[in-house]
Amino acid sequence: MSISRRSFIKSMALNSAVAAASTLFPGIVFAGWKKTDLFSSTIAWKKAPCRFCGTGCGLLIGVSGDRAVAVKGDPNSSVNKGLCCVKGYHSVQVLYGKDRIKKAMIRKNGKLVEVPIEEALDLVAAKMKETIKNHGKDSVSIYGSGQWSIADGYTASKFFKGCIGTNNVEANARLCMASAVTGFMTSFGLDEPMGCYEDIDNADVFITWGNNMAEMHPILFSRMLANRKAKGDVQIIDFATRSTRSSQAADKSILFKPQTDLAVANAICYEIIRNDWVNWDFVNKHVSFHKGKTHIGYGTEDHFKFKDKAETIAFDEYKKFLEDYTPEKVEKISGVSAKDIRYLASIYGDPDKKVTSFWCMGMNQHTRGTWINNLVYNIHLLVGKISMPGNSPFSLTGQPSACGTVREVGTLTHKLPHGVVMNEKARKMAAAIWQVPEKNIDPKPTYHTVEMFRALDRGEIRFMWIQVTNPMVTMPNLRRYRNGALKDDRFIVVSDIYPTPTTDVADVILPSALWVEREGFFGNSERRTQHNDQIVPMPGDTMCNTWQLIQVARRLGFEKQFPWPQETYIEDIWNEYILFHDNPKHRMAPYKVLKARPGVQWPFVNGMETKWRYNPKYDPAAKGNDFDFYGKPDKRAWIWMRPYEPAAESPDSEYPFWLNTGRVLEHWHTGSMTQRIPILHKAMPSSYVEINPDDASDMGIVNGSKVKVTSRRGSVVMTASINGRGNPPKGMVFVPFFDESHLINEVTLDAFCPISKQPDYKKCAVKVERA
Repeated sequence: MSISRRSFIKSMALNSAVAAASTLFPGIVFAGWKKTDLFSSTIAWKKAPCRFCGTGCGLLIGVSGDRAVAVKGDPNSSVNKGLCCVKGYHSVQVLYGKDRIKKAMIRKNGKLVEVPIEEALDLVAAKMKETIKNHGKDSVSIYGSGQWSIADGYTASKFFKGCIGTNNVEANARLCMASAVTGFMTSFGLDEPMGCYEDIDNADVFITWGNNMAEMHPILFSRMLANRKAKGDVQIIDFATRSTRSSQAADKSILFKPQTDLAVANAICYEIIRNDWVNWDFVNKHVSFHKGKTHIGYGTEDHFKFKDKAETIAFDEYKKFLEDYTPEKVEKISGVSAKDIRYLASIYGDPDKKVTSFWCMGMNQHTRGTWINNLVYNIHLLVGKISMPGNSPFSLTGQPSACGTVREVGTLTHKLPHGVVMNEKARKMAAAIWQVPEKNIDPKPTYHTVEMFRALDRGEIRFMWIQVTNPMVTMPNLRRYRNGALKDDRFIVVSDIYPTPTTDVADVILPSALWVEREGFFGNSERRTQHNDQIVPMPGDTMCNTWQLIQVARRLGFEKQFPWPQETYIEDIWNEYILFHDNPKHRMAPYKVLKARPGVQWPFVNGMETKWRYNPKYDPAAKGNDFDFYGKPDKRAWIWMRPYEPAAESPDSEYPFWLNTGRVLEHWHTGSMTQRIPILHKAMPSSYVEINPDDASDMGIVNGSKVKVTSRRGSVVMTASINGRGNPPKGMVFVPFFDESHLINEVTLDAFCPISKQPDYKKCAVKVERA
């Protein structure tokens, strides 16, 4: 963050009337209002999904006149049941930051100047056309977001893949959820969880795998705590690399060394088999065993390529493989005692306990992210604890529509709304629905996110349109990719709501409308699609991201593909999009149903939602009277033989500490919105580095002192936090990434899982010294 922007945010003060009103009206937070609003008119309440995280809480937005002035949880939402977290309660304040981008800007003579939005759209279209003419269709790209609405992502995919004919479409969910996708696809053949949030109400034990749910998914964590309080014998087990608020609330906390969750998961499976806790009836009917390639690399070099190869194996080969993962052997690798490994195995192996496993970034941002997803599924499959109330392996989502927009719409280079670009049948379906020649849809994927920014740096991509995401804060090994974006012959378009380090590198800035300023759809972690109407007017020249894309597409001659009038285009897009999913495995609810309800889970068949997939008691797509894993050709779920392999970079004598990065309760991702909510900024004004007390003492570092964190790629100076809300073990430091004035991603490594292409933000080597 520039000094001026940082000072501006610090200078914002929370209107004292907000605090007073919140005291008078508990359960409602008043925000973003004029002092007379509360008393001048009756507040009208409108439903909308929460803007932050992938939980998908239902909100009621209080509107007075043309302003959103209050927020409360929607009691009709089955997700949050009337509760909100601190971000949700203050969410509408993000509409009214003083530095909101309300006018389009074009860089002229090195400076951004305000222009009419039509002029900016003309320039974007002209530059796209010029770049394609001079460098080919694959020289232009779009980089979107799990904050995109479904209509945003669908329009971007249709425009770029169907009309322009390039697969240069990626989204920031590649950085947070790609390993979850490849984990689901390799184990079950279809993406997204088989369970739902009702698992929380039914489970006897929760095991969180590297997931600080108390801060990252606080509403779901509160439901876990409520279940434990109501039943008395419910357990929460925190399995993590550092102690957090989740650890403090758990019944048991177990710490493991970074990357060794792979070994521990295999050791649990070893113990399940050794003790004959396998659900043989389930395994014999519904599971097959497989192995893939090993020693698969880390993707740190440009043009890295990898393709896994599955081989079917017998159970005996899998059992023999696990002999290398006895609890005693794994204790030496992981630091987890053999006793605790056996304890975890006994929990999963107990036929009388319903077990739900939760995870998020800890498993997904991992150089073997696909593998560790597979391995946790292995545990559940061996004991048959899956696709039933309370028995669920559950990958949580970090963004409000990473599932709905990126995973379901398919805004990744290899994806289409139904299937992949490599599949001829999927291309034919897309061409027919999009009314484009089939040859327009290229059968070859181009660049995943890390490689897309490398291609921008190398010059293969010359034009990039970035919508509602902040890669100049979030990309690992950031300095390289920022320098690439700043090269003279690159043209960067940014659609956003506030100035960020990403708008700083833009040639054109388009002012985006926020979620309740426009109609939209979002999809959450439990396959729930949620709709919101436009609740308040768009300020200034702000424009819906979807409409920006449509306007540029029309300027390039694609009026036929984007014919919809402004009055109904969101409904029209939804009705076209759901044609891709018109089958019992993924049918979406009609527009009118979504408008009427707080959310609907797919598959939506014969007027009924599907809560647990692959189980014919709940899933209309499942055939017969028993489990039906219909995503795989053999109709079975796959158990994978996946070994432990070390991280891409580990501590050594020069860089003796692990660096782990993540989020905090008060801020969401890069803080570009939440740092402009005064009460959240006041609660957590800047980032910090958590240091183990013993390490701090050895280095003469005290709480609040300045320290320098350095890797082979860069360094950052920040304040030390010792015995704060989180506490890393000796040899590790933790840094939140929300603060653009402390760019920790200049320090991180751009290694990724070779299968999912998702970077590992949890593990690289650094040194720490007093600044």
